[in-house]
Amino acid sequence: MNDSNDSAARQAERRHLDDIHTRIDTNLAELDRRIDAYAEDVQAQKEYLWSSRDEMDHIEKISARESIQQAVMTGDNALSRRRKLEKLKKSPYFGRFDFARQGDVKPVYIGIHHFHDDLSGESRVHDWRAPIASMFYEVETGPASYESPEGHVAGEITLKRQFRIKGHDIELMIDSDVHVVDDVLQDELSRASDEGMKNIVATIQRDQNAIIRNDEAQALIIQGVAGSGKTSIALHRIAYLLYRFKDSLGSEDILIISPNRVFSDYIGNVLPELGEETVNQIGMEDLADELLAGQYRFETFFEQTTKLLEKHDEAMTARLRFKASPDFLDELDRYAGHVEANRFAAEDIWIARRLVPGWLLEEVFRKHRHLPTNERLQQVSWEIEKKIGNQYHYDLEPEERRELKASIRKMLRQSTLRETYKGFYDWQGRPELFKPASRGRLEYADVFPLIYLKMRLEGVHSSWRSVKHLLIDEMQDYTPVQYAVIGRLFSCKKTILGDAFQSVNPYSASQADEIRRVMRQARCVTLNKSYRSSLQITRFAQRISPNPELEAIERHDEEPRVIPCRTRKDQMATIDALVQDFEQGEHNTLGIICKTQKQARKVFEALDGRFERLQLLGEHSQAFGRGIIACTAHMAKGLEFDRVIVPDASASHYTSDMDRNLLYVACTRAMHRLALTHVGAASPLLDAAAEHADVTAGGN
Repeated sequence: MNDSNDSAARQAERRHLDDIHTRIDTNLAELDRRIDAYAEDVQAQKEYLWSSRDEMDHIEKISARESIQQAVMTGDNALSRRRKLEKLKKSPYFGRFDFARQGDVKPVYIGIHHFHDDLSGESRVHDWRAPIASMFYEVETGPASYESPEGHVAGEITLKRQFRIKGHDIELMIDSDVHVVDDVLQDELSRASDEGMKNIVATIQRDQNAIIRNDEAQALIIQGVAGSGKTSIALHRIAYLLYRFKDSLGSEDILIISPNRVFSDYIGNVLPELGEETVNQIGMEDLADELLAGQYRFETFFEQTTKLLEKHDEAMTARLRFKASPDFLDELDRYAGHVEANRFAAEDIWIARRLVPGWLLEEVFRKHRHLPTNERLQQVSWEIEKKIGNQYHYDLEPEERRELKASIRKMLRQSTLRETYKGFYDWQGRPELFKPASRGRLEYADVFPLIYLKMRLEGVHSSWRSVKHLLIDEMQDYTPVQYAVIGRLFSCKKTILGDAFQSVNPYSASQADEIRRVMRQARCVTLNKSYRSSLQITRFAQRISPNPELEAIERHDEEPRVIPCRTRKDQMATIDALVQDFEQGEHNTLGIICKTQKQARKVFEALDGRFERLQLLGEHSQAFGRGIIACTAHMAKGLEFDRVIVPDASASHYTSDMDRNLLYVACTRAMHRLALTHVGAASPLLDAAAEHADVTAGGN
């Protein structure tokens, strides 16, 4: 487009934007008038119901209350629409394409919400999730089509244009011949981070769009490299499903299994930004506590990871490896079958001088294996009583019923769930693999095997069985037995996402293929393009943990810095100077990402009092905000920062495969700047990366 055409196009788009704002304002005014009328109508109906209550019969009162309720719902819908229009005023749309059909060309504008101009009866902006909007993300200029509620619609896209709009200002306008253009994406990626995850509706790529709009897969596993936007895509997928199935799926029907509360807070604004209500979130520990009815105390995943990082314990590593293997789940299934076959010693009994044969008791007990133990025994008693009545034409007396129940209960070889679970390791001939954690608690690695055994032998109760869609993030941190529990508990559709390269505990990590062994209907998709970090940071991280499938977006920034320091005091002074530089810059978030919680606390305490916007993230932290955040790589997963400092990246701290993953996670949190410090020799994991980095002396 030449300059004169570009100028004319910009002027035309400014006029169109002004027209949209005028129409939004007009519709808002009309909505306000309606809302006031609904409020007056509800008040009048309430007053009439109150004043006439003595003269109305029961049916009339019910009808009046239903009429009031209907008016309230209509008013609520109008208020909801008003909120969406107010949001649209801030940025009415982000895209346009011209769609030609049978010689008729119409511009189609795409925004975060639908805007139907009630006064003219026309749709002015289409929701990004609408069928027609799919062409904006998927189709090049040229022949195009989409599936509408009325059927297949074919035509041609003759122009595609993207915007960044703030209020009445068009800050960016680009024409594209191919797809959602890199210029807009680059512009978004080069910006400073915010307090939480941003929506990506203006920059969704073709492969991402296919995942978001997949509404057929029973379980969709998204293997995405660091910075591929997999969590954001999964949330946009939830928003799309809520739009696509609005009549049968509500926000209350969706559950997210989240790694921690900070992450929950970090992603908490995405769905509201997309016009949807927040959905329920739960951590694995909270889910476990509910399934065990609060009867067992256990350590958390955070505590397990902390122990692994702060002390080398080969016996613990062996326990974790065994309990995270697919073979372990197979053996646990075999053991559950063994316990089931031997837990009920049926024998002949006489009740009211009538014989009840042991084979019959065994048969009825086995038939109800899906019931919890107590309900199962009650069912056996009830069926035997019924059979006595049918065969002998005799109704048991209350005392005989009690005798029958007591006799059946005695046949159960009952032990506590914990004793039964502990017996698994004796049965395996490896009793050393069961070891309680501190204060007699269960080790975290034992929690879900215990739950699985409970499911097999007794049954569990859960308030989440009605969930219609489950989203699981950080899939690599859950074991096959955890997926087996999830599979039995949730029969609904699932979106499962993560990255095998970002496991903070490689001894109990799962990859997509292992998850598919447990969830056989799962379909796997991969996202190999990384958008978060600059090309320099991505290449640096790739040398630490190479992934030949990863594609880096070409956005340039400073080379990462590896800073040697003479002493720990010099290292702290270097970190202090890096923090000061951040404070004086234009970036919003700085992550100081350490290997252990103890190390993160020391850095925090050294900086505390010097900087106002300083936060230490730990197991019980609730929120993510702007400023300086000290945390571990474990807590940083899923988060991103404008700048990252990795303290003490020395040979004494980062050496093992687990350390490699931690160092990779820490470095890939950085969007724009990355600095690593070390005292003494640098970690050997940095050897290849440091060759290309800016190695600068630190200290005084």
